Amino acid sequence: MSPARRRRDAVAILRSAARWTLAAVLLAAGASHLTWGRRGYRIVVPGWATRVTRLDEDAIVVASGVVEIGLGAALVALPRERHAIGAAVAAFFVAVFPGNVHQWRTGRAAPLLRPDRARLIRLFLQPALVAWALWATGPRSR
Repeated sequence: MSPARRRRDAVAILRSAARWTLAAVLLAAGASHLTWGRRGYRIVVPGWATRVTRLDEDAIVVASGVVEIGLGAALVALPRERHAIGAAVAAFFVAVFPGNVHQWRTGRAAPLLRPDRARLIRLFLQPALVAWALWATGPRSR
């Protein structure tokens, strides 16, 4: 086997592992939005989001949890659609970013994000999540 082929195979294995890990993260985050973390996540919802959507904070938290579970499940169940699903996951991470900014600006604690430093780090984590989603679901190497 050529070195180029070994490299492509290694990248494919890494992408697959990254995709499965991303699916697990989305499923766990979605479950937390629907169960133990539900109450705490309400404070992350900016006031303008409730006005624009005409939903209360709890409905937005539940909806985001359902979307996370759906995206995580789709990554596992629809491997042939992984590129489109990856783009949807990346778009979701971009869509929830204003909530992260709101939480950082207001200084309000939420599950796993109590200190100001953790909330600030979360802002820089979001672009990494977008990149992760796009890379892990990218086209196969030839």
